[in-house]
Amino acid sequence: MSRLIVVSNRVTPPGPEGASSQGGLAMAMSAALREYSGIWFGWSGQSTPEFTGEISMQSAGGVTVATMDLEEQDIQEYYNGYANGTLWPLFHYRIDLTQYERSFGAGYERVNARFADMLMPLIEPDDLIWVQDYHLIPLGRALRERGAKNAIGFFLHIPWPARELMATLPQHRQLVEAMFHYDVVGFHTDEWKNAFNNYVLHEVGGMQLTDGSVRAFGRTTLPRAFPIGIDAKGFAALKQSDAGIESYTRMIESKAGRKMLLGVDRLDYSKGIDERLLAYERLLNDSPELKRQIFMLQISTATRTELDAYQDIFARLDSISGRINGSMAEMDWIPIRNVHRMHSREELAGIYRAADVGLVTPLRDGMNLVAKEFVAGQDEDDPGVLVLSRFAGAASQMREALIVNPFSQEDVADGIRRALAMPKDERKRRWRALMDGVERDDVVAWRDSFVQALESARDGGRKKRAPRIAATRGEG
Repeated sequence: MSRLIVVSNRVTPPGPEGASSQGGLAMAMSAALREYSGIWFGWSGQSTPEFTGEISMQSAGGVTVATMDLEEQDIQEYYNGYANGTLWPLFHYRIDLTQYERSFGAGYERVNARFADMLMPLIEPDDLIWVQDYHLIPLGRALRERGAKNAIGFFLHIPWPARELMATLPQHRQLVEAMFHYDVVGFHTDEWKNAFNNYVLHEVGGMQLTDGSVRAFGRTTLPRAFPIGIDAKGFAALKQSDAGIESYTRMIESKAGRKMLLGVDRLDYSKGIDERLLAYERLLNDSPELKRQIFMLQISTATRTELDAYQDIFARLDSISGRINGSMAEMDWIPIRNVHRMHSREELAGIYRAADVGLVTPLRDGMNLVAKEFVAGQDEDDPGVLVLSRFAGAASQMREALIVNPFSQEDVADGIRRALAMPKDERKRRWRALMDGVERDDVVAWRDSFVQALESARDGGRKKRAPRIAATRGEG
């Protein structure tokens, strides 16, 4: 059996098999790497005064982990700069926050070349290579330039932007050309895949073949939707853990008979937290009878605090929640509980279980696994209701949620109002349909479907067939 090499910006060293402290994605990757005797390669998260080219190898949880350190300049230009200052806002439709600096692009290419230099000695001829996310788009090209002939796949964990937005990126053609050095390119949804195809067809005059692959720049790749999931059964079991039961009990006591609206987000402008709070304020103003009957718990964990845009989010969120609480709170009721502390997965499972309404309302999101965790955390005899943004990738799968437009305060407020009034029979019916989908399309199904596509590429597939007649040709 060939090995699987997973490459990501940061490596999450696996714990013991089945360790509940691991995230669902890390658990799935760890299981695949154990099965394929593979390697997980990436940045250690540490900086070094001078890049040495040394690799640290260790075995963790039955998985071989290989990491390298980066120079501080690399971190600033590649990670904080191009990845998170340029690609992240652009791909999330925030062109107003996108930073276009040549030094960022140069750092991005330099670090991807270093990844390739360090990875090549570890690769064996029959290995499958699976590159993760927007930090490493040029890595496939860099590996090909160094002689790698392996099946190489790439998965994008964030949205792919519309063609008109992508065209605002300096050297956008070069970035897209790098995608064609992968055999398989994965997206969460058909929407993101179609946006990529639209760029290829109409911006660079590519063509789409009858098997779904696309050809441009003299190369062919297969774009496909592989919707990611969670470890549904594992996460559902966490609510019965000691920590899960404790957090559930504390929340039930804290609710004091009121209904709880819950938001759980990484603190990011793409998550629509500001808009959610304003929609909640609109709800309380339009339906004053709900005051004292409900409250919102908003858990927002900090990330990328060294970037100005994220420091602004902190201040803005605290300002909005403080204003709402200051104007509406009473001696024994606070409308918003604003929490920035990290919680374990066990604690979150208990909190989800205690929630009556889950608010997952990003302005743009590749998938959003919180929506699926909320469903998996519910009590099947008395489940809460999921209010979900139409602009989350999860909305294409989770149609039994209440789908709302996060840009409209009135629409979100109406969704919350409907969720609070929903009869138990309807709540149970919707939850059952959602849970069936979460269990069916779990993280293992996502992982296995992508690996199978890579194996097909390695074993022949498109590369050994004569080119087919183009089904669609773009305009060059």
